[in-house]
Amino acid sequence: MEPNYRRCVSCRRSAPKDEFWRVVKSHSSGTIVLDQGMGRSAYLCPKPECLTAAQKKDRLSRVLKAAVSDQIYKALWHRLSETTSPPTTGDLGLIASPNLPTN
Repeated sequence: MEPNYRRCVSCRRSAPKDEFWRVVKSHSSGTIVLDQGMGRSAYLCPKPECLTAAQKKDRLSRVLKAAVSDQIYKALWHRLSETTSPPTTGDLGLIASPNLPTN
């Protein structure tokens, strides 16, 4: 694998890391967060098939060695719906990325 390439935990596709969603088990607190922090990471393609397989087979929990809550999966599904159709309000992205500034 080339530098800065990652592999999807679901379909095993290898690509540059900016093409994936990053799910992180934070080193300091042990909580599961999206796209931020240091700790054990899992990468997931932004495709419905990959998200469905990861949720159904509990792949994120196995890779992260921690339980992944339904709230994280809801945020990922919401993020997926935003990429397939334009968002109706500007605040929808805050569900998956709580550290973004508000308008």
